[in-house]
Amino acid sequence: MIAAKGFAAPAPSVPLQAFSFERREPGPKEVLIDIKYCGVCHSDIHQVRDEWGKGRYPMVPGHEIVGQITKVGSEVTKFAVGDLAGVGCFVDSCRTCPSCQKGLEQYCEVGMVGTYNSKDKQGNPTYGGYSNFITVDEQYTLKVSDKLDLAGVAPLLCAGITTWSPLREWKVGKGHKLAVVGLGGLGHMAVKLAVSLGAEVTVLSTSPSKEQDAKDLGAHHFAVTKDEAQFANLKNSFDFIIDTVSAQHDIASYLQLLKVDGTMILLGIPPVPSPIPSGALVMKRRRLVGSLIGGIKETQEMLDYCAEHGIVSDIEIIPINYINEAYERVLKSDVRYRFVIDMATVKVI
Repeated sequence: MIAAKGFAAPAPSVPLQAFSFERREPGPKEVLIDIKYCGVCHSDIHQVRDEWGKGRYPMVPGHEIVGQITKVGSEVTKFAVGDLAGVGCFVDSCRTCPSCQKGLEQYCEVGMVGTYNSKDKQGNPTYGGYSNFITVDEQYTLKVSDKLDLAGVAPLLCAGITTWSPLREWKVGKGHKLAVVGLGGLGHMAVKLAVSLGAEVTVLSTSPSKEQDAKDLGAHHFAVTKDEAQFANLKNSFDFIIDTVSAQHDIASYLQLLKVDGTMILLGIPPVPSPIPSGALVMKRRRLVGSLIGGIKETQEMLDYCAEHGIVSDIEIIPINYINEAYERVLKSDVRYRFVIDMATVKVI
């Protein structure tokens, strides 16, 4: 076993604190990654505070992981010591169900093994990236290019693939008008990727102060959703809407902004379901769909695309002992646009 350090939530109502534990030595088909950076996702907060239920404690969060491989198993063929590598939201799946066979491991019909707050196939708890090492099967490990800033790559493992997957599934690109609802960790990646793919992008936000940020990220247009006149003028305007908001909001009102045959893609999961009037869908043959991260193949394609086009997340790097303050700032939307933990700081705790 390998001695590891990290930060964990001992219980739902207790702040994260230093935590020592053990990682397994790499098996024949596994790699050991020295974690350099780990992004802070809003879902980390949901799970740490047991807002989604089924929390396992102590919980070491973190599923936006990048680092360098320090050990490889005897049967590993895809990686070598010294390679840069990444780990996203899951570290295993059944591998045999129809979804896994299609490369859609995120929809595994047995249930994917989460990078943290889950149990592996031996029944052991999984611990995430707020730590200095992680052992992962090479089939669930991603190749990371050295062309990009490594810290900026970390959020691509969740925020990047969560927005990339629906953009590719619905073939969003040149000739399409796309609206992005919410300009946070997911929203800012949706803007960057959609603009790169050639779509005409409008950011819809409740905050007028975000207009310049939206334009700096590449958005072509910006509208304040609280401005009733602006909102009304956008009816029947968009081919696609990507809704990244996890807070309660009126989804039905956004459906009116879609053209005939338009598609609204939900990425956030608000705590209270929003009523959906069937007429908003029926009368314009609109579609309301959802999307969850992406499979391993698709995630690798996204990382390769970002390396080719110089795309990374906009981040603020923090030490591990700032994590509880960072959580409070995330809840206040006080970050542009993703906190990333410098995991070198865990080694001195």
